[in-house]
Amino acid sequence: MKAPLDLRHVASLALRDLIHLAHLTDFDRVQDQIERIRGCTRPVQLVGSTQTRDTATDSIVRSYSTTDEPTGRLLTACGNRRASRCPSCSRLYAADTYHLIKAGLSGGKSVPETVRTHPRLFVTLTAPSFGPVHNRRTTDAGENLACRCGTRHPTHDPALGTPLSPTTYDYTGAVLWNAHAGSLWARFTTYLRRELAAHLGMTQKALNAALRVSFAKVAEYQRRGLVHFHAVIRLDGPEGSNQPPPPWATADALSHAVTEAAERAVLTVTSDAIGERELRWGNQLDIREIAALGDGELTDQKVAAYVAKYATKSAEDSGTVDRSLRCPHCTGRGYQRGPDGFRDLCDACEGTGQSEPIADLPVHSHVRQMIRTAWNLGHLPEFAELKLWKWAHMLGFRGHFSSKSRRYSTTLSALRNIRRTWRTEQAHTTDNRPELNEETTLVVSHWQYLASGYSPGEELLAAQVRHDIAQTRDHADRRKTEGEPWL
Repeated sequence: MKAPLDLRHVASLALRDLIHLAHLTDFDRVQDQIERIRGCTRPVQLVGSTQTRDTATDSIVRSYSTTDEPTGRLLTACGNRRASRCPSCSRLYAADTYHLIKAGLSGGKSVPETVRTHPRLFVTLTAPSFGPVHNRRTTDAGENLACRCGTRHPTHDPALGTPLSPTTYDYTGAVLWNAHAGSLWARFTTYLRRELAAHLGMTQKALNAALRVSFAKVAEYQRRGLVHFHAVIRLDGPEGSNQPPPPWATADALSHAVTEAAERAVLTVTSDAIGERELRWGNQLDIREIAALGDGELTDQKVAAYVAKYATKSAEDSGTVDRSLRCPHCTGRGYQRGPDGFRDLCDACEGTGQSEPIADLPVHSHVRQMIRTAWNLGHLPEFAELKLWKWAHMLGFRGHFSSKSRRYSTTLSALRNIRRTWRTEQAHTTDNRPELNEETTLVVSHWQYLASGYSPGEELLAAQVRHDIAQTRDHADRRKTEGEPWL
């Protein structure tokens, strides 16, 4: 047995822990766990065991326990889709989203390749204007034109997207639009089917019997803090992607229906505090047909890559923070129920309900005002069900960043199951594991959450893994653009 290391002379806690890990009997296993989760920034630590039993012979075929691990626990990836939280997991999510979108465009993953011949549109629905903002306009030749304020803003000017007149900007309308954007999309899809039926001169019942409208969409934040949606909309036969739509169901008919549905989709919000508001889509509606065989400007690969890129983005791209602002102790209410049933002021947030003061957030004044507006609206009784104080850091947006209709293509769960099956098969091949009979195999598992994150030494190893992955990706991108290096 090795004598315990005396590391009191090592000042760095992380380096001290790394030296301790390096002296473990099975240090390679520590590295293997971190490499397997690709240096996930905040992994989940689990303790427990699993047994695979053959019920026919009542014997244990295989067993695993975290007590056999050098660190006594198992690391699993956090699975966060946001690039600001975990670059490693978000890249995997983006890759899955890419394959999901591309399968619905060109086939694969249980979708026939004939889907490429179906009418398909790439549609962008934007938010309306709530007041003039600083922008950067360019000519066809790329010349930068002056903004309304008279300034020629550079590309990364923080003033872009902020109001020209903050005092007259409709922050209430902007936040409420974000909060209802998901519902507005649902209203749009309803009207889309109605308008398509009307344009084709048939009832909705007859339309549903003849074809199906499938879609996949992703939300993206604009610099002004408002979301807009990019969507792939496709016409199929009544059974889905494995059937072509009727010949009279064309891309032109679908384009007409999209235009009319975007115009008709309106939500009305009523409040004693703000009056009545109509929420609708903005005037900037972009509709482009996706080339059938990849011969046009807008190909399957380009659309899938574009959608997957924004599937990992979040509100922080508009300058806000990527964390909830509600106090975890009182869940944003500012008070807690005492033993006597009365409301006691929350000591953690001093009654504000905020985990950190909105005034102290390191954000632009425009973003801060949107956060403050969302927080204040969330405490009005008529908007209580929106829980805007919970989504204030998202500038009011409460919907899913990516979603699809049921028959568009495969699912993220199916893609993860395929990856899990592949890894299991690889493990069987590598470890020479015997093939198991599923009918007589019973898996018994007991797992418990321990903590999240790494030890200080493991964090250094994870940082190196992330660096190596990024470097490999950079080299691959360079080879694509510059070719193979001379040796």
